[in-house]
Amino acid sequence: MKLSQRLLSIDAFRAITMLTMIFVNDVSGVSNIPAWIEHVKANEDGLGFADTVFPAFLFIVGLSIPIAIGRRISRQESFWGTEWHIIVRSVALIVMGFFHVNLESYNNEAALLPHAVWEILITIGFFLIWLDYPETINRTRKYLLMGTGVLLLLLMAILYKGGSTPENSHWMRPSWWGILGIIGWAYLVCATLFLLVKGRFPALVAILAAFLLINITNHGGWFTTKLWLIGDGSSVSLIMAGAVVSSLYIKLMKDDKRNTQLLTFALLGIGGIAAGIILRPYTDGISKIRSTPAWVLICSGISILVFNVTIWLVDVKGKMNWFNRIRPAGTSTLTCYLIPYLLYSIFELVHFHFPTFLSEGFGGIIRSIAVAFAVILIVGWMEKKKVRLKI
Repeated sequence: MKLSQRLLSIDAFRAITMLTMIFVNDVSGVSNIPAWIEHVKANEDGLGFADTVFPAFLFIVGLSIPIAIGRRISRQESFWGTEWHIIVRSVALIVMGFFHVNLESYNNEAALLPHAVWEILITIGFFLIWLDYPETINRTRKYLLMGTGVLLLLLMAILYKGGSTPENSHWMRPSWWGILGIIGWAYLVCATLFLLVKGRFPALVAILAAFLLINITNHGGWFTTKLWLIGDGSSVSLIMAGAVVSSLYIKLMKDDKRNTQLLTFALLGIGGIAAGIILRPYTDGISKIRSTPAWVLICSGISILVFNVTIWLVDVKGKMNWFNRIRPAGTSTLTCYLIPYLLYSIFELVHFHFPTFLSEGFGGIIRSIAVAFAVILIVGWMEKKKVRLKI
């Protein structure tokens, strides 16, 4: 397999994960649903379906690194040119995550703009800055649009008011970095390390082992200091696990060892789950919110197994047509992630609420599934109109 070749199985896996992410985000607003669908609470030891989605997304980010960065290395592009590409992508994710985090504490009473309007305007700013502009567009017009997006975000930052009361309002601040921000920081670390070691497989395995060790010792109580950029090692472990698996996939495919690959990935997936279960009693249980080692390892194992099945369906059996309806979620993933922010803001502005039978129980679950497919349908239409984000 050549590095320039796009892995359709990664697109399919990414599409499935994005579909489930939209679903779990929407279903969080539905009452009276089975507990196994939702996130497990911070003080509990357990794993819900929703707890497996974000780690799968981090894992997929790692899967793409050996393809994208490896291609640049094989073309002998300069180190600093590639690193600049990594930094630009990371900053884009971190900025979007920073704005999204501050949506959570937006103070309607103290701020000049309603919450929904502020949310719509920052999303428009994201699109203006990071739109995948066609090559035929006039450069002046392109940079004017991008500059407008930057100014819009700056204006929204100036107008921002957060806090629980008007008297205690505050400016934007990173209480945490949000989903996109966490991905941005972890990608910056992992992609840079991949570049530094030039994708050498033994080095990648060693880096993954080091990240897992940091996570294990942190939650085992032996080393509790959070490291700069790495934190407790959970997010970087999940991304690096994806990078290791993808590198191994490329290596085995170059040697034409398909059966070995399928068997190896099955064993790795089962091994990850088993390791998480073994570590569970000694490292703070299973918890997404606390990002424990058991959660990291079990979710890595699940992701490897799902990816392996996707490889078999798409790369081996050629069944990509099974994923055509959700394919935009795998090819315009960031666009897909942002569209719900616009959708819910519009609902808020027009005071739209789903009827009771679509807000609880089985009806609410069906609603959330429908919302997820509707978002992907919208993004598919946008793709045809050449409107998609690219970082």
